[in-house]
Amino acid sequence: MKKIYVLLLAAVMCSCVSAQTSIKLPAPAKDADMTLFKALQQRASVREFKTDEVPMQALSDLLWAAVGINREDGRLTAPTAMNTQEIRLFVCLGNGTYEYVAKDNVLNLASSKDLRQDVAAGQGNIGDAPVFLLIVADLDRYQRKGPRTATFGAIDCGYVSQNICLACEALGLSTVPRAMMDQETLKKELSLGEGQELLINHPVGYRK
Repeated sequence: MKKIYVLLLAAVMCSCVSAQTSIKLPAPAKDADMTLFKALQQRASVREFKTDEVPMQALSDLLWAAVGINREDGRLTAPTAMNTQEIRLFVCLGNGTYEYVAKDNVLNLASSKDLRQDVAAGQGNIGDAPVFLLIVADLDRYQRKGPRTATFGAIDCGYVSQNICLACEALGLSTVPRAMMDQETLKKELSLGEGQELLINHPVGYRK
């Protein structure tokens, strides 16, 4: 019994150590050979994934395409209402969940837990995906809130989701936009309040 306890403790310690506080991503290559129209022609939802890891270069390219900075004035690849830039993108990996910070091209640790199964919510083989992207509309970033604020956040979230779909095709990856997930657990683990709407998630990996 003591031996089992020691082994369990060691496993917990290893999992905590493996979660890095910050991951510096390689510079996005921005050079996929596939044209936009080819990506549109091939775009399809995939729900079964290999467990193979997504290379950091491909992940960096994907995150930049989703909601990265594409101009010197700090504006993004995805439009946002009044340039509020309220969209936050979280990356769920096996060693923890990170928030993408576009201006620094880094992933900052948001939770040391592997939350991928909480995002999959028990749906088929979705949980085999090595990466999950969570799109959050942070409505607290709006200086003025009105009856359409949540609508603006949802629309902007859709732009990012479409960028992810097309970038995956260009990078040889697969994905599917989903709304199903364990909202309560994810909001708690990521310290999201009422003003942060967790709207869409994308499992990302190679087609099985």
